[in-house]
Order: sequence, then structure tokens, then C-alpha cells
Amino acid sequence: MKIVKENFFISKGSFSESEKFQEILKDIRDGIALVNNPFSSQNFKINPVRRGNGVKPIKNNLIVHLGQRDWLHEQRIKIVNGMAPGPIDSVIKTEFGHFALEWETGNISSSHRALNKMAVGMIEKNIIGGILILPTKDLSQYLTDRVGNYEELESYFVMYNNLNLTEGILGVISVTYDEIDADVPLIPKGQDGNSKKEIII
Repeated sequence: MKIVKENFFISKGSFSESEKFQEILKDIRDGIALVNNPFSSQNFKINPVRRGNGVKPIKNNLIVHLGQRDWLHEQRIKIVNGMAPGPIDSVIKTEFGHFALEWETGNISSSHRALNKMAVGMIEKNIIGGILILPTKDLSQYLTDRVGNYEELESYFVMYNNLNLTEGILGVISVTYDEIDADVPLIPKGQDGNSKKEIII
């Protein structure tokens, strides 16, 4: 899988200039590069059936890679004061605070919630930052109906660009396929599990 755009609305303070953030960014970039389909391929190939492919299995290689780099997965961490801790795809604890990573598998409303939650978490100093990964419109047309995409969210970036924060990282990364191939199997569609998540305070 390849990265199309990296857009950082907030990149300020000592964390943004630290070696730790560069390590985090490398972890994410390397993990995205490892996302493949089918399993035997070195690239991410998509069968171009409109709304035909699932989204949840796509992130698996990234999650495995991050786990090898001391990230924790599907953890419940307090981000917004007054709200119950919610599950985060991946989170890493640093000397600056927790850093969150989400991979969009829901609709555009889910994308807004993810970014809003990260922004509020930074304002309330519960996390030092976060990144949302989501598909381009070109890729999303072949995924589950109405999955959020970068271009659909782009009109709202002005709000995040104008947040009055002096420390932390908030951004989005858009991703797409390496190749279209009508001969590869469709990516299975699935549903969220109901497994219990550990709570981190």
C-alpha cells in the first residue's frame, strides 16, 4: 500500500521536534508499506468491484508491525474528559504522553468523530497527539459502502488547521492501492468483535 498525502494540522512544541515522533512516524510509514493483498503479494492489489471489498482486514499487517514496535492495540484509553474510555486501534506511550493512531473503517461521521476526539484529547492534555489513516476517494469506491475518505473530509481541514494548540501532533494520512487487479479475491467484509479491552489510565 502507498501513502498519497500526509497532512499535519498541528505540529508544534518539543514533541513534534523530538526523535520519538520521528520514530513514531517511521513506524506508521513502514507499517503502511507492509499492507498487502492478497497475502502472497508484495503489493496491495484491489479487485475493482464497486463497494465490493471489506475494510477491516486491510490494516492487519500495519497492526502486527506496530505491535513489534511496542504499540498497544484495541486499548481503551481516556481521551476526552467526562467520556468513558473508548477503544483505539493503536496507541504508544511516550515520555510526552500517549499517541493515538486510528485506521478509518466507518463512514464520514466516524472520521469526524475520530479527529474531533483526538483534538479534544490534545486540548485537555490527555494525549500528545494522533493520526487518522483513511483511504483516498479512488480507493474507497471499491470498499464497503460509504467508508470515510480523505477528499470527503478535506473541506473541514480548515477547522483543525486553526486549533489554538502549542504542543503536539494532529494529522491525517491518505492511502491507496498499488495496483488494480480483477483477478485477486475480494477482501472479506466483517464486523467488529465484542472482546473486552484493557483500560489504560
